[in-house]
Amino acid sequence: MRDISILTDNGVDLDKALELLGDLEFYDETLEAFLEENKTRIPNIEKYKNDQNMEDYAILVHALKSDSKYLGFTSLADIAYEHELASKANNVDEVEKKYDKLIKEVNKYTEITNKYLG
Repeated sequence: MRDISILTDNGVDLDKALELLGDLEFYDETLEAFLEENKTRIPNIEKYKNDQNMEDYAILVHALKSDSKYLGFTSLADIAYEHELASKANNVDEVEKKYDKLIKEVNKYTEITNKYLG
């Protein structure tokens, strides 16, 4: 049995996630898929930012926001949503300005989930 306090003590809204996903087993599977997806998604987000390709950037940060919401990563979902709005408005400066904050939050939750999954 995994230690869920690793999640809850680090700001993961596990109650909300389980409400959406049903049970811990499915939650764990979804977490693993999230980590796997981010291996390509995060480098692509960076590439689209660097290329100023806001259309594809918006698609990926939208997916990041949705996945984060399901997993109870509320702060990451909120930041990804800010990026989604900025990129849909083609606001490259805003995306650039807030990019480090987004990646810092992705890394925080990646660390937490890796620790939890063991």
